[in-house]
Parts: sequence; C-alpha cells; structure tokens
Amino acid sequence: MAVPKKKTSKSKRDMRRSHDALAAPGMSICPQCQEPKQSHRACASCGTYKGKEIVGTEE
Repeated sequence: MAVPKKKTSKSKRDMRRSHDALAAPGMSICPQCQEPKQSHRACASCGTYKGKEIVGTEE
C-alpha cells in the first residue's frame, strides 16, 4: 500500500481545498409576482415559468 513520504503541509492542503466552498444559488425576480426565485426554475409562489403557468397554486 502506498504511504506518503512527507507530511502534507497546511498550505498545500488548504490550496487543494480552495475550490470546495459552497456558493449561494443564483436568485432572480419573478416577472409575474415580483417574488425572488431561483434562476431557471418555476416560481414557488405563483407557479409560472417563462410567462406560462406550470404549477397550479391555490391562492
């Protein structure tokens, strides 16, 4: 089994992990109800996507 010859430094370890951070999802404003919604998703409050009603909501 392979065993590392030297200890990995904190700098090398942290540089490798620099791309692992989570990013917040992109948000946009729904053109129908002006509520914030996730980009490229149907609006959770009014149920529309690209001007068409996709999901029926009870108001």
